[in-house]
Amino acid sequence: MKATRRPLTNAKVARIPASGIRRFFDLTAGVEGAISLGVGEPDFVTPERFREAAIRSIKDGKTKYTSNYGIRPLRDAISAHTAKLRGVSYDPEREIIVTVGVSEAVDLAMRATLNDGDEVILADPSYVAYVPGIVLAGGVPVAVPTREEDAFRLRPDDVAAAITPRTRAILLGFPNNPTGAVLEKEDVAGIARLAAEHDLLVYADEIYDRLVYGTEHHSIISQPEMKERTIYLAGFSKSYAMTGWRVGYACAPAEIVEQMMKIHQYTVMCVPTAAQYAALEALQSGELEVLRMVGEYDKRRQYMWRRFNDMGLHCFEPRGAFYCFPNITSTAMPDDDVFCEQLLKHERVVVVPGNAFGERGRGHVRACYAASLEQIAEACDRIERFVEHAAS
Repeated sequence: MKATRRPLTNAKVARIPASGIRRFFDLTAGVEGAISLGVGEPDFVTPERFREAAIRSIKDGKTKYTSNYGIRPLRDAISAHTAKLRGVSYDPEREIIVTVGVSEAVDLAMRATLNDGDEVILADPSYVAYVPGIVLAGGVPVAVPTREEDAFRLRPDDVAAAITPRTRAILLGFPNNPTGAVLEKEDVAGIARLAAEHDLLVYADEIYDRLVYGTEHHSIISQPEMKERTIYLAGFSKSYAMTGWRVGYACAPAEIVEQMMKIHQYTVMCVPTAAQYAALEALQSGELEVLRMVGEYDKRRQYMWRRFNDMGLHCFEPRGAFYCFPNITSTAMPDDDVFCEQLLKHERVVVVPGNAFGERGRGHVRACYAASLEQIAEACDRIERFVEHAAS
C-alpha cells in the first residue's frame, strides 16, 4: 500500500499570499517605456559621503563579523539620535540592536514577544508585511478599519473596541504605508493610555518618521512611561535613500532586545559591516541631505495629489511617507486589480492595488511619489488619459 504523500511545505507559510507590490513590480519587467510608481524606493542615489564611508571601511580592512548587536559606534549614534529626536534615551549596550532593514526588526520584535494565539491590533490598510509577520510569529492579526473621512488615522475609540483578553500588542505603522496618513497628538496619547490600561506592548514602526509635510510626527515613545512597553523600530532606507544597504534598528527594553538578538544571531549573525559604517556616517553628517530630500518629496507630493483630484480621482492629502492613495471607484473599472492591470497594459504606468494592503484598501490604488517630478508628470498625464478613456 502506497503511503499518502505529505505536503512538502509549511502550511502556515502556504496560506500567506505573495506580496501584491512585488506582483506588479514583476509585471513591469519587459514592458518598454513603463513608469513605475509602484515600489516605495527613493529615486535619489545614496549620498556620496555615506558611500565613501562604506568604501573607507572596506579599505581599512573592516570586513569581519561585528557584534550581533551591531558596531558600537553606530549604536551610540542611534542612542544620541533618538534622544535628540524623541527625547528618549536608550542604553546602546543593552537596549539597541542593528538589523537587516526595519523589515527584520519588525519580524524579530514579533517573534520575540508573541505566543501562539496572541492578538495584535493594527490599522487597515497597512503595510503588506505586517499581517504575514504576525501570522508567522504565531499571532492573530486584528485589523481595525480606518476611514478616508478620518484621514485614515487609527482612532483610539476604534482600538479600544478591538481589545480582547487575548490582545497582546498594538502595531503602529505611521506615517502610514500605503495611505500617507499621520497620527494626531491626541491619537497617540489615547493609544498610549489604552496600552497602559490593558498592559499591552506597542510595535512602533517609524521608518517614515522624517518624511512628514506641513505637520509633525508624534512618536508613541515620547509619551510618558511608554518606553518600557514599546519596541521602537526605525532605519535608513527611506529618509537617507539607503534601501539597498538594508540597515534598520530596534530600541526596546533590554529583556526584549536580548530575545531579539538570539533570533538575529541564529539567522543572519550581523548586518554587513560596510553598510553599518555607511549608516553611521548618515547619522553623523546626513541631516542636510534628509532635509533636502524631504523638500523635494514635498513638491512631488503636492503635484501628484492635486493631479489626482483634478482628474476626478478623489485623494485625501497625504501628510507623511511618499504615497498618494486615490479612490478609483468613480471609474468604470470593477475593482482596483483590474484598474492597475489595465493601466499597465494601455498606458504603461505601474501603481499598486489598494487591496494588497487590507480590505479597507479596496477601491484605491497606491502611487509612490519618490520618482522624479518629470516621471510623475508624465505618469499623471497617462493616468488621466486612461481615466478619460475608461469613462467614455
